Order: sequence, then C-alpha cells, then structure tokens
Amino acid sequence: MPKLNAILETALYVADLDRAEGFYRDRLGLRCIYTDFRMRTFDVGGRGVLLLFPEGASLRPIETPGGRIPPHDGRGPAHIAFSIDADALPSWEDHLAAAGIAVEGRTRWPRGGVSLYFRDPDGHLLELATPGLWKGY
Repeated sequence: MPKLNAILETALYVADLDRAEGFYRDRLGLRCIYTDFRMRTFDVGGRGVLLLFPEGASLRPIETPGGRIPPHDGRGPAHIAFSIDADALPSWEDHLAAAGIAVEGRTRWPRGGVSLYFRDPDGHLLELATPGLWKGY
C-alpha cells in the first residue's frame, strides 16, 4: 500500500467567516495565508493548514481553473488538536485566561502529555496538546 505522510489540511465549518477568522488570527495567533468569499486558510506551524468554510456554502461542486472540487460540509461541533511544546503550556494557560477563553478540561495522559480543551465561537472543541499524548509525539 502507498504511504501517507501526514494530514495536510483540517476543515471546520463556521457560522460567520469573519468572526472565525478573527478568533483564529487574534486569539490563537494563526497567520491567514488565503482568503476569499468561500473560505479562510491558516498556516499551522508550517506543518499543516486549517481551512474555515461557511456552514452549508460548499454543498455544490466548485469549478477552479485547475479542476473541480467536490461538495463537502459539516454540522455540529467538531474537534481538532494543536500541538504545542511542553514548556509553552503555562503561557497558553495565561493567554487563554487573559483572552477570556474558558478552559473546559485538562487531561494528563499516562504517556506524559497534557491537553487543554476550550471552544471557538462556533462551539468546536479545540485542544492544545504537549508531547507524550501519542506515541511518536
């Protein structure tokens, strides 16, 4: 079987693109690398891309100069995790508190990693995870 290298893109579907863009840019410090009427994209540490689409707006095929993108969408709160360095955890806790973002959960994993859980404005569950959560990370 051919090998998969990594997950390149993760998509979330949001009620308000501008509000979501502000949250991911201003609260999480992600750099927006592309924007148009149908999406916002953010660089995640140079190792992945977060795509934000308006809910229900991608239900028809999209014709581009390079080809067709099939329909897609999502409903309800989704979950994504961002990897952070272990020594950055206290700074993230302070940053979230200062930004008025409630931490809903904290888990210390048997392998040594720690996860913090909080929500974006659309109710998606976001996680900051230190090394140790998964084998190899």
